[in-house]
Amino acid sequence: MSNLQAASNGGQNWMNGSGAHDHPMAAWLDEIDRTIQEPVAGEIRTGVIVDKRPHEILVDIGFKSEGVVSGRELERLGEVLASLNVGDEVPVYVLREDREGTLQLSISRALAEKDWERAEALMQSQEIFECPVDAYNRGGVIVRLGQVRGFVPASQLVSAPASTGEEDADNRYASLIGEKLKLKVIDIDRKRNRLILSERLAMREWRRQQKEQLLDTLQEGAVLEGVISSIADFGAFVDLGGADGLIHLSELSWNRVTHPSEVVNIGDRVNVQIISIDNERRRIGLSLRRLTPQPWEVIDNTYQVGQIVKGRITKLVNFGAFARLVDTGIEGLIHISELADRRVTHPKEVVSEGEVYDLRIIRIEGDKRRLGLSLKQAQPEPEVDWQIAPSAEQGGSGIEANAGAAEAPTPTNSESMGESSMLAEVTE
Repeated sequence: MSNLQAASNGGQNWMNGSGAHDHPMAAWLDEIDRTIQEPVAGEIRTGVIVDKRPHEILVDIGFKSEGVVSGRELERLGEVLASLNVGDEVPVYVLREDREGTLQLSISRALAEKDWERAEALMQSQEIFECPVDAYNRGGVIVRLGQVRGFVPASQLVSAPASTGEEDADNRYASLIGEKLKLKVIDIDRKRNRLILSERLAMREWRRQQKEQLLDTLQEGAVLEGVISSIADFGAFVDLGGADGLIHLSELSWNRVTHPSEVVNIGDRVNVQIISIDNERRRIGLSLRRLTPQPWEVIDNTYQVGQIVKGRITKLVNFGAFARLVDTGIEGLIHISELADRRVTHPKEVVSEGEVYDLRIIRIEGDKRRLGLSLKQAQPEPEVDWQIAPSAEQGGSGIEANAGAAEAPTPTNSESMGESSMLAEVTE
């Protein structure tokens, strides 16, 4: 009897609060209270989808009843909605508790908060990431970083196509829709819902990384395929797959080149040979001409003595003129005696620098890299026009030969006698 009375008194004491903190049941209830904390508006929790209906989703967040995602919050999920299934663990943003005691939740806002946190982390790390282009306007393109919309100004775009006129300015970036761009965060303001991104900085960093990787694997003498990415007065840059190398003006062709545009254009796909690698300065030297034979090495197969070629006068000297062949760039000499039939004291009397002339090859010395050219031997032979001259009674001698406006040279005695006998036969 005394034991039952003691137990009864102990139970009454626990219920009355006496020794409540020491009772095992109290610790268990405290654990439940800690587990079931009342949600606070603006809080983000992780829940589990317990039911998916046409107009709402029920989510268990560990509260006394499930929360509901419905109405506009369901519409805001967009394409994400189709990927959600019962049993999936999802982040939810606590909106409020309605009059009926139902907890209203938002998955899109929770995802957006997570995406803003990601954007802030990307801003701090300056990491390169990819986003698809979702929309565009005259000032740039809009991309989606999850649920957050970011803007890439035109000044920060690399993939932007060239503008074709004022009438096409509105649709200039239409071709970028759906394309994934490499980007960096350059400005973020969550209060103003502002996220500014740069493709230009991302691509610059990405190319630097690619260049470092390439420099570790490239070897001099290797042949690679690339695309002409830009042209300068001193040469052409080639994109080798993330890293740019330079073809100096002198390495574009065996011919003399005054500007790279004479040989290549932006966008051309070319094979190039690596001729130098500067790891300290992070530079790659390339050559286009070394993949083709040196013209002097095949000159005997290219030209023949007596062949007529076109050559451009490159330099005048006292003893003649140098001419560069138009088709191969090989330079030869026109000796002063081969400029004209008449006596020439200086080449400038006959030719001028920069002019192109028909020339005849008169000598080929490939081993000494010498090419003899002639201007006078390339001139066509004058045509002789034989005409019947007036008769003797009319003051003529029978037959005349006209060779242009040039006067015939004075005949010698033997030539006069031969001509007289020929004329006599004709008149008879």
